[in-house]
Amino acid sequence: MNNFLALVITFALSMIFLRSMDFIAHRGWLDSKLSRKVIHIGTGPLFVLCWFLFKDTPDARWLAALVPFAITVQFALIGLGIIKDDASVQAMSRTGDPKEILRGPLFYGIMFVVLTLVYWKDSPIGIIALMMMCGGDGIADIVGRRIPSPKLPWSREKSIAGSLGVFAGGWTLSSVIIYIFVAAGVFPGPFTTYLLPITGIALAGALVESLHYKDIDNISMTLASALIGHWFF
Repeated sequence: MNNFLALVITFALSMIFLRSMDFIAHRGWLDSKLSRKVIHIGTGPLFVLCWFLFKDTPDARWLAALVPFAITVQFALIGLGIIKDDASVQAMSRTGDPKEILRGPLFYGIMFVVLTLVYWKDSPIGIIALMMMCGGDGIADIVGRRIPSPKLPWSREKSIAGSLGVFAGGWTLSSVIIYIFVAAGVFPGPFTTYLLPITGIALAGALVESLHYKDIDNISMTLASALIGHWFF
């Protein structure tokens, strides 16, 4: 497929998913906290799987990165109040304050731009780090709020259930996406050789996420996962 056509399709699919979630949250069919996490979990895998649409040419990673870049710019403009988009604010903020988008969602987009450009399909490190951010950090909040469990001694705002959710969610999503890339021949097999590295990265990511640093999980955990990935790959 022509890479410019792949860019258009990737952007269209991403916007359809985001606007669908905005619509659902705006209608009140899903509360804002849950819709925020569904967007957090689902956007990343959709984008990464669209990498298969691009030809392996030098411009591919740059064109693909334009999608999260454009969406991130949109987030910034909404958060700054330059663009008024109540549906997006309701879907992506905890309290309805547009400025909240300038933290978690904005950092989320920045990580996708950076890791796409740095790793692309050359290494599984970028994909695993991104899936840790999507599946790990995304599921942690859902699990932590719904399953009663003791708080962590070093971070009273976080729980054991939430940290286990980070590990399980990040490990599962990373394994699924890496399996697809191995099966497609992008990364060499067998798939089982990736399970130990994914487990180590997921453990490290869960530990970093458990630390008491509010609103920067999307940066701290993702970068830590990428750094640990270099130890395995």
